Amino acid sequence: MKLKKLTALAMTTAMCAATVFGCGSSEDGSKETTTGSGASEENPIKAEIKVWSPQEDQTSGWIQQECENFSKAHPEWDITFTYEVCGEGDAKTNVVADVEAAGDVYFFANDQLTTLLNAEAIAKFGGTVVDDIKATNSETLVNSVTIDGNIYGIPFTANTWFLYYDKSVYSEDDVKSLDTMLEKGVVAFPVTNTWYTASLYAAAGATFSGAAGNDESAGTELGDKAAKVTDYIIDLYANANFRDLEAPDAIKGFADGTVAACMGGTWNYEDVKAALGDNIGIAQLPAINIDGTDCVLKSFAGSKCIGVNPRTEYPEIATALAKYLAGKDAQQSHYEMRNIIPCNTELLEVDVIKSDALVKAQGDTIANTSIVQPLDSKFNDNYWDAAGAIIAEIKAGTCTKDNSAEKTQAFEDACNGNN
Repeated sequence: MKLKKLTALAMTTAMCAATVFGCGSSEDGSKETTTGSGASEENPIKAEIKVWSPQEDQTSGWIQQECENFSKAHPEWDITFTYEVCGEGDAKTNVVADVEAAGDVYFFANDQLTTLLNAEAIAKFGGTVVDDIKATNSETLVNSVTIDGNIYGIPFTANTWFLYYDKSVYSEDDVKSLDTMLEKGVVAFPVTNTWYTASLYAAAGATFSGAAGNDESAGTELGDKAAKVTDYIIDLYANANFRDLEAPDAIKGFADGTVAACMGGTWNYEDVKAALGDNIGIAQLPAINIDGTDCVLKSFAGSKCIGVNPRTEYPEIATALAKYLAGKDAQQSHYEMRNIIPCNTELLEVDVIKSDALVKAQGDTIANTSIVQPLDSKFNDNYWDAAGAIIAEIKAGTCTKDNSAEKTQAFEDACNGNN
């Protein structure tokens, strides 16, 4: 299924729905919201803004606090906020179900962007908003919200996974190599989960939708060493110190000493900390040895973002609010109140944040051991099932070292829709 693109006319109609707001032209000729509505503190515009955000942001009071701060910073707008619960992972379902009734501003995970775009349920940013996004985020995160050169979300945190380990079992040198770790203790690695599977092939040079993860025409290229990676996975399942476990189950092993390391994300931190206490270790991904060469695992990286509903009655206010909620000050309070790791590049250099081991591990992973998770339809329509199929064959014993080259080629063909 080819990506359905929003036309300039559709975006102009959506973004200029409220005639009290002007629309200016961006460099590419598309329309965007601009300031200059004529509102003032003496003559404020009354607006009702609906915000869709995760439950945790509402029960903690973070979203209410930041919206109030935004309102104080803009006396030219008399805003009444309403808050409804919609987690980042539910946006593509809930927003698309009824775009008209959805939040003016909503939180979403970047891997849902294609679905939102196909449904004409997300607005394109332009002008100074885009300039600010590019100036305050890493290239990886900018790419995570970019389709066909256009930006549709403002990142407020990265979304990837890394390594948790027991420091009483492993040294900092040990965790640079998965093979060394497997010699010293039990490692939980959910290879069956295809979000994690790709890291093994990417380590040996596989690319998904091109080197930057944004070229649908490039498809999936597993590379010359791909069959050797398949052989490595076969050996993993034969290793007595390997466990194909998701983080929640692996963490139970931390508590009773049956697991010494696992793969997980920031969302697992509190549970890992509770299980390991002072022995908690966190690091970027280790290397694996493929055909005599150490190859660093590469996790899929994305972002959690804030988007604007193109059918909002108040595009100027909604755009400004989205930018504020994903801005430096809001990210700092998000970190302080909910331990949501910031992605603002300036904020990441603040000593108290920079010294946080969790922040460092995620930052190192994004910078050194990750690739952008593709957003295009070709990848999403094919990769997940194809990766699941080859892992299922390895586990069933129908993919062996005798036929791994053939099975790996079939995997690549399936990723490209050639089956």
